Amino acid sequence: MARINLLPWRETRRREQQKEFFTLMGMAAALCAVVVLLTHFEINGRISHQEERNQYLTNEIKILDGRIEEIKKLDSTRRALIERMDVIQNLQAARPGVVHLFDELVKTLPEGVHLSSLKQSESSLQLSGQAESNARVSSYMRKIEDSEWLASPSLGVIETKDTELSRISSFNLTAQQINPNIEEQDK
Repeated sequence: MARINLLPWRETRRREQQKEFFTLMGMAAALCAVVVLLTHFEINGRISHQEERNQYLTNEIKILDGRIEEIKKLDSTRRALIERMDVIQNLQAARPGVVHLFDELVKTLPEGVHLSSLKQSESSLQLSGQAESNARVSSYMRKIEDSEWLASPSLGVIETKDTELSRISSFNLTAQQINPNIEEQDK
């Protein structure tokens, strides 16, 4: 006789397949969760590492900015010192100029001409005085032009006053003080 199995084998097989399916689904979900967590930890670790590097670079930039400011201050101090040294050197070079100026004023002053005032601003000289005649003022200007330390005489005003005893000319003229040593160095 034939044996017939009347048990619901299809339902049992379906239940076993569903159980197997859900088990595989659970394992796949667990595996995905583990992969997502590991990826999350890795990305957070990299972000933290990059933030640390960025903070380190920011700190180093601040240190270098401080050094740059210090260098700028030192550079400005250096420039100020160089300017002072230049002024001192110019003063040292011009020191004998005053002596030569007064010496030349005496040498170029002809007889009959008297200076009443002398004003100097940088290298420009304003001379005021009195002369016995206009010719003596002209002679004075020629001597200034021929001088080694004075140049470019320019007559501003000349007034002649007749008095009972003599005729006096008051004059104002400008001239330039030059330093032949500096001009030779420039050439």
